[in-house]
Amino acid sequence: SHVLVTRARPEALEALMKALPAGRPYPRSGCFALGTPVASAGPVAVVSAGTGDEPVAEEAYVTLAMRGVAVKRFPDCGVAGLQRILARLDEIRGCVAVIAIAGMEGALPSVLGGLIDIPLIACPTSVGYGISDNGRTAMHAMLASCAPGITVVNIDNGFGAGYAAANIAKAVAKAKP
Repeated sequence: SHVLVTRARPEALEALMKALPAGRPYPRSGCFALGTPVASAGPVAVVSAGTGDEPVAEEAYVTLAMRGVAVKRFPDCGVAGLQRILARLDEIRGCVAVIAIAGMEGALPSVLGGLIDIPLIACPTSVGYGISDNGRTAMHAMLASCAPGITVVNIDNGFGAGYAAANIAKAVAKAKP
């Protein structure tokens, strides 16, 4: 069987590791996974803007993996260095869906949305300073994006983004002959 725990504090992860030594802790995101499903769908791209977004990206990754979806991770692809995202664009386009994870001004999903034609789930993070308002600025930017077809989950909701992207990947896999 497969088990996924999210948002576990360090002491809970430690207790889970003692009780279930076959499991894998992911301390950065607070996830704990037991069992390894075979990937039968995907891949889904998990694109994160910067290092501060990585805990949420890891949560999305673990959620996808535990739902049996192959994942391609693209860290450090923030729009402040647009060349980083452009260099990975062909790989991203080869996926069945994309999760774009960003804080600050939340521009990454808008940029990606204008460059791809596959489902895109935007996940704002609480990363940023001052006016970033704990992720509200990024969330508002994602909700107000002029790029069509962007779906937005709540702030820091890597689990929700991963789950939704897994549903898309599984539907695509089912539809293939």
